[in-house]
Amino acid sequence: MMAAAAAVAAQRDVLLRIEGLSKVFSTPRGDVHAVKDVSFDLPRGAVVGLVGESGSGKTTLGRCVLRLIEPSAGRVEFDGIDITALDARAMKAMRKRMQIIFQDPFSSLNPRMKVREIIGEALVAHGIGGRSAERREIVASLLEEVGLSADQMGRYPHEFSGGQRQRIGIARALAVEPEFIVADESVSALDVSVQAQILNLMQDLKDRRRLTILFIAHDLSVVEYLCDEVVVLYLGRVAERGTGRAVYGAPAHPYTQALLSAAPRPDPTITIEREILKGDIPSPLSPPSGCVFRTRCRHAEALCARTVPDQTAIDDDHHAACHRIGEI
Repeated sequence: MMAAAAAVAAQRDVLLRIEGLSKVFSTPRGDVHAVKDVSFDLPRGAVVGLVGESGSGKTTLGRCVLRLIEPSAGRVEFDGIDITALDARAMKAMRKRMQIIFQDPFSSLNPRMKVREIIGEALVAHGIGGRSAERREIVASLLEEVGLSADQMGRYPHEFSGGQRQRIGIARALAVEPEFIVADESVSALDVSVQAQILNLMQDLKDRRRLTILFIAHDLSVVEYLCDEVVVLYLGRVAERGTGRAVYGAPAHPYTQALLSAAPRPDPTITIEREILKGDIPSPLSPPSGCVFRTRCRHAEALCARTVPDQTAIDDDHHAACHRIGEI
């Protein structure tokens, strides 16, 4: 009985569970395996960073999790509910609990709508705030919360800077009081100084609203600053996952090691051995057999071409998919 109770408690701590998620796009040239058999959990109240090169499937995975793109296989459980099995009506009700912040804060905002309409549209869609005056009060409060003025709600997106537009995007995502947010490269289009402001805002909102966030990024320093856990994606597969301390402190997968070795260091006196990856990320139209990273890995051997590596536990909070874990 105690073991069963502990299992239930552990289940409650996981807000989002991704199991065997895959996405295949059919094209005239063949099938594109954008995401392949991805599994990991997002603990309630945590920020999980999803990192990898362009073309690794990060955005596709984030949108599959929200069913903005329909997965080809696998399950996504949100608070114990398999959302991949929900019909359109049930999914609309679920969307109130999960939102997205898009990468480009200009193209994601309708240029013909004023800010009060952009943010208020979500309120109308989900029946929040009965009267127009009440919705205006909610919009004003949201703008103040993200560091803008309520007086700005009558302006259009082009009248704001990039950082201000991203704040509007964040306010729109918060309008329906979600529990979970996918932040898709939400600071990559901004200047470094503005990035820091938005990251601090997101950290503050996460703590104040007890949000769970899937933070998609390619900047490892940003992920290290903000995220509690890290998932490293390569060609649609999970190469490594674990706590930020474990992954950054002792990267186990050759791909993670190469990414971290390429990250710039603020202290010029620190010297590290750079590992330069050869070639480009392979085409998802024809991924390599076995380990998808083997064509760029200096440790590759015959086994790597024959067999897809399983996720190997380095410890309880650190796993990597490599045949040579512990040897490199």
